[in-house]
Amino acid sequence: MADKAMAGKKEKSKVIPVLKYFFPDAWRKSKAYFILSVINVLLMAAAPMSDLIFMPLLVDSLMAPEKDIKLICLYGGLMITVSIILNASYSALTTHLEKYADFFLNATSVDISSRCMEIDFALTENKEALEQIKKARDGINYSGGVHNIARAFFNTISNGLKIFGAAAIMIASAPLLLLPVGVLLAVSAVINKKKNEIDVKQFSELSGINRIFGHILWEMEDYRGGKDVRLYSAGGMMIEKASQQINRLNAYWEKIYRMKRPYIITDSFTAAARDFGTYLYLGILAIIGKITIGTFTQLVNASGTLSNALQGIIFGLQEVEKSSGYAYEVVKFMEYPPYMEKGTKKVENLDKGHTIEFRNVSFSYPNTGVKVLDNVSITLHSGEKLSVVGLNGAGKTTFIKLLCRLYDTDSGEILLDGVNIKSYDYDEYMKLFAVVFQDFRLLAFSVDDNVLLGNTEPSEVMDSLLEKVGLDEKVQTLPNGRETMMFKMFDKEGVELSGGEQQKLAIARALYKDAPVVILDEPTAALDPVAEYEIYKRFDELVGGKTAVYISHRLSSCKFCDHIAVFSEGTIKEFGTHDELLRKQDGLYSEMFKAQAQYYI
Repeated sequence: MADKAMAGKKEKSKVIPVLKYFFPDAWRKSKAYFILSVINVLLMAAAPMSDLIFMPLLVDSLMAPEKDIKLICLYGGLMITVSIILNASYSALTTHLEKYADFFLNATSVDISSRCMEIDFALTENKEALEQIKKARDGINYSGGVHNIARAFFNTISNGLKIFGAAAIMIASAPLLLLPVGVLLAVSAVINKKKNEIDVKQFSELSGINRIFGHILWEMEDYRGGKDVRLYSAGGMMIEKASQQINRLNAYWEKIYRMKRPYIITDSFTAAARDFGTYLYLGILAIIGKITIGTFTQLVNASGTLSNALQGIIFGLQEVEKSSGYAYEVVKFMEYPPYMEKGTKKVENLDKGHTIEFRNVSFSYPNTGVKVLDNVSITLHSGEKLSVVGLNGAGKTTFIKLLCRLYDTDSGEILLDGVNIKSYDYDEYMKLFAVVFQDFRLLAFSVDDNVLLGNTEPSEVMDSLLEKVGLDEKVQTLPNGRETMMFKMFDKEGVELSGGEQQKLAIARALYKDAPVVILDEPTAALDPVAEYEIYKRFDELVGGKTAVYISHRLSSCKFCDHIAVFSEGTIKEFGTHDELLRKQDGLYSEMFKAQAQYYI
């Protein structure tokens, strides 16, 4: 869907959309950068002009039969002084502007990361979207970011000013020189354009290689897989896979060099021909007395300035185009079309009870064609405790993803208080749920940060939460109490809690959200049945009168629930209370319960 939406843009120039996106954004982040850049443009344009003005006067004064020492010193002093002031100012300002390169690169990286957190969750499991994220990150790096694009853009303007000055001098003394210089520069421009086209055209292949290489490196560095790597001697295999990608990268760059080599050689001969022709023509004019030696030096410098400026404009525009080709991947990602329809209806009585109904819901994950849920219908009433059980692949977690609107249904509908959830404001709807998934994630920040997630609360609120989940005594033993960092990624004093302790911290986070619907999606799967039962039972007490959904392979969470939904083959095979389902002697729930009874009776 995203590719179709972007198809029309691919054939158009990428420069305009890139400038329209990046320049206003950069202006908001630093107005000073653009003000200093304009000043730098003027300094850059003025820098060579001192030599063009004073050099012929100085040389002719030196060549005069009667030398005027004061005049020679004046011209020499002015040329050196002006040149030093202009070049020193230009160098200082350029160096200062270079400091913005990392600033803008980092700011754009943050923007990309922020966008990753904003896009529809379904896109985080979509291959095309993941590829676009990688292209965006590669694109901003290969483009050099805002500073590189802006520098090429402003250099183009500065070179335009240089051309006016240099061309005026050449027109006055040697107008014919403009023709060969212009022709040879046009040839160089065509050659450079071809080289840039090769780079941009092959970018998608490079991005794909880098994505795989980056993932392999991440797997090698991820400490969570450290035990398996060592116990199963997987290091050799991972190094071999990394080496394969390195070889692919080397082959890629070798291919690029082979494709560009003829253009590089041709460009070298073109530059040599331009310089030879300039000196030959001006040398003849000087010999036959058409110009003075001073004018000769002035025209040589003017020719060089004109050539460099014209080349700078051509190459600068091409650099803007080339960098924009890379940076456009960022624009594409930042404007990536939404996956799901978003409504505007407000959720009435947001913090109160609600009735949620699945009505003939079917769902397949994108690009699979395999139904994970098939014609599921169930109603969850306000304050009800529902246990969802079933074997792996039965559709339990998918049921929760649809309930929380991380995905939308293929057919059928989900209703909140009788209204299709697609009609509601997405952010408001998400506030209804506090979920602890099986693969819940703690952040490498403090205990407080992991629960409050940026909110501020009085100390006693956190103390109460930690006490409720049975984590208060543990936190008191940590080096910095609630300010102790989780894990050691950022802090050598960081701690790694046990699996059960991490689950309690995740539950504290869910309780703090104080949402009307709370869900436990197998976060205790790694625990034994008795320990799991204790956590579910305790959580059920903490939930109180809220609506709750408990998901588990095991049935220890079912006894205290109002109803049990037994999922199998993507649909609800059985529904009822614990006692009702046990009475079905040949029922799926009854068989599962008997098979597991030895663990918790």
